[in-house]
Amino acid sequence: MPEYAPLTLPDDGKLSHNIIWFARALRKAGLPLGPGRAIDAIRAVEAAGFTNKADFYWTLHACFVTKREQSAVFAQIFRLYWRDPQYLEHMMSFMTPMVRGVAEKRTAKPAEKRAAEALLDGANREVPQSETPQEEALIEIDARHTASAEERLRTLDFEQMSTDEMAQAKRLIAALKLPVPPILSRRTEARPGPSPDWRRTLRQSARMGGEVTAPATRRRRERMPNLVVLCDISGSMSEYSRAVLHFVHSVANRQGQGWAQVHAFTFGTRLTNISRHLAARDVDAALAAAGAEAQDWSGGTRIGTSLAVFNRDWSRRVLGQGAVVLLITDGLDRDTDGGLGRAMERLALSARHLIWLNPLLRWDGFAPKARGIAEMLPHVDSFRAGHNIAALAGLAEALARPEDSGEKARLMALLQSADG
Repeated sequence: MPEYAPLTLPDDGKLSHNIIWFARALRKAGLPLGPGRAIDAIRAVEAAGFTNKADFYWTLHACFVTKREQSAVFAQIFRLYWRDPQYLEHMMSFMTPMVRGVAEKRTAKPAEKRAAEALLDGANREVPQSETPQEEALIEIDARHTASAEERLRTLDFEQMSTDEMAQAKRLIAALKLPVPPILSRRTEARPGPSPDWRRTLRQSARMGGEVTAPATRRRRERMPNLVVLCDISGSMSEYSRAVLHFVHSVANRQGQGWAQVHAFTFGTRLTNISRHLAARDVDAALAAAGAEAQDWSGGTRIGTSLAVFNRDWSRRVLGQGAVVLLITDGLDRDTDGGLGRAMERLALSARHLIWLNPLLRWDGFAPKARGIAEMLPHVDSFRAGHNIAALAGLAEALARPEDSGEKARLMALLQSADG
């Protein structure tokens, strides 16, 4: 239970109504609650009494929390809802634009911002204005040809986004879908299909006295592939990799998405497996744990060495049964041993489909002049931009049409003309 100020209630307080509103705040913050859970909480508090703060906390915790990752959200909202003025002021600081001076900056813990948004939605977040009234100039703007804010955000570069714009972008990213077409297996199943099933036909005819009325048929089974994400977290890819990992987290935690399993790896100067961290439902806690384990965040780039380690230690475990590999990097490799081309070739042979997202494609005059890009490009199936939300949404098109190579054909022509 978190530490918070003493809890005082008025003589005419309506505890049952407060518990109902508390349940609504938890539901708005992401906990799957219904009216039945709120009624059970009221009955539990009625049975346990309201004489001790710790008993009250754990009584509601037992009624509303069903998974470990929900405890952080519950603790923050409990402390904020049940009257801790200092903590309420602290949470308002996350929602209100302020002029930050030399005071120590405290970063939000996992689920704190979500708690603030759930409880402070609709609160006045404007900076207090001066008491002296001032005349404001009236500016008329013709908005007939302006794009909507959401459309502008979809095409805005991740590196150019402000803090508020990045927060809005993360909400749009969480709603993106990455459908996957099923793979036809070599195994068949006893369902109507193009292939005759002679054994089942003979069994059916035996029941009919040897008469064959209609031949039985079979068809190939469908199975879902794995998604493997290799994300560059070097200094030049920092802002892009954070946005992409939000996207990967939403794909990994969306029920019914279609992927058999989602595996995620980060690399800068070394390879780190963060798949188990992305299994957490809370995106803030998941990325915080992943960032703590990946010690090379915003460091150098050794793409060739990292891919060689992946091929040696992980490819046979996660690339079986036709996995799709999503490689996110700018291709600016610091390795000089020349092993990048061999590592990419083996990775391409192990994957069913290899898609490379490169934020450098945002530039109109981009050309594969860097040595790392020239070595990697021939081995990918699709080469696409990855610098904004629209580029991430375009991944669905690349998966639906395997023949779509993106910008690879154009850049390969430039690469061949430069070699010639």
